[in-house]
Amino acid sequence: MAYDLITMGRIGVDLYPLQTGVPLPQVTSFGKFLGGSATNVAVAAARLGRRTAVITRTGDDPFGTYLHEALRDFGVDDRWVTPVPGLPTPVTFCEVFPPDDFPLYFYRRPKAPDLEIDAHDLDLDALSEARVFWVTGTGLSEEPSRTATLAALAHRAKSGTTVFDLDWRPMFWQDPEAARPFYAEALRHTTVAVGNLDEVEVATGVREPHAAARALLDAGVELAVVKQGPKGVLAVNRQGESAEVPPLPVNVLNGLGAGDAFGGSLVHGLLAGWDLEKTMRHANAAGAIVASRLECSSAMPTPAEIEAAVTAGAVK
Repeated sequence: MAYDLITMGRIGVDLYPLQTGVPLPQVTSFGKFLGGSATNVAVAAARLGRRTAVITRTGDDPFGTYLHEALRDFGVDDRWVTPVPGLPTPVTFCEVFPPDDFPLYFYRRPKAPDLEIDAHDLDLDALSEARVFWVTGTGLSEEPSRTATLAALAHRAKSGTTVFDLDWRPMFWQDPEAARPFYAEALRHTTVAVGNLDEVEVATGVREPHAAARALLDAGVELAVVKQGPKGVLAVNRQGESAEVPPLPVNVLNGLGAGDAFGGSLVHGLLAGWDLEKTMRHANAAGAIVASRLECSSAMPTPAEIEAAVTAGAVK
């Protein structure tokens, strides 16, 4: 049976402070969680009842073992998660200063194993058959992951729904100009593009949300989703339909992971055939719920939690 969703990209261990409002030098205890944007999206969709898998790589170490165990616990197929001898599994620290300051510190040196995904190792049949395939901008930042990502997109050739999460992380690139040609190539092969204002500007050179959405459509996608922070989210498709949905009121504890919850719910809505506004409202609610919680992967909401937030018009 084909997967509802296959994601491809980052994985790692998130080490988040169990104290909020405390700088890292003074933090005394941390929680350990499954992390990585593409991986979290697969977890979020699995929590909503979807059959998911992730293509990524870990170190051949105890943290890698932990990630396999966590994926299985979350119901995400780990068959395409393979070890890279000699490279450590990445860890990511953050500081938690609600409501809007969550600095991230990536430990991905000398190189992250998830950038060692090789095109020759891809299960192209499974990628073609998946109802949704999700890739990220980080996967374009280094070889051989860059070639593998573009090869997977080209082979899929827009069959089903193919999502490009623009996922701009400046620490992984020399400058935005270096990224833009690879983003443009990826957009040629995708049907949905998702990004915040910084990310759409890197991809298109345009920051104004409606103009950026048009630029993404012109680049080849069928649906452009532009996250506008406190102004909510804008979605525009090639048929001329649009939806602009405000964010849900929420007491933010940790904003990290909210975008991944949004992504998992977006996939769920697309697979369910919902209209744009319903899809965006539910995705916004999913993101808001995770923003109210400390962790990312284990915080992904259930369908009942999302429905409750949408009905209430806020995260209680």
